[in-house]
Amino acid sequence: MSQPSIPNITPTISITIGSSVALLLASIALEELALAHILNAEAEKIQFVLGTLSGVTHPTPTISNVLEINSSVRSTMQDVIKTEILLQFKLENILNHIAITA
Repeated sequence: MSQPSIPNITPTISITIGSSVALLLASIALEELALAHILNAEAEKIQFVLGTLSGVTHPTPTISNVLEINSSVRSTMQDVIKTEILLQFKLENILNHIAITA
């Protein structure tokens, strides 16, 4: 059995500081958008359990349903908050870098 032949690929990548800052800011914006979608899904989950989601047939809410969904949403919210803190650190690092290089 012969060994695979891996071609020598040496792409030229040229990214300026300005374009890298723009890419980093865009990545933060996309993560924020994803978090917004997660929060919206959690809100719809609550609306479904409470029976207030329009256009959807829903079961009659029980105390156990409400408590269960509350626990689930609380856990997700905690994870979203942790991610928001990390994104804030990322943004502050970018802004500090911009201030140093300017």
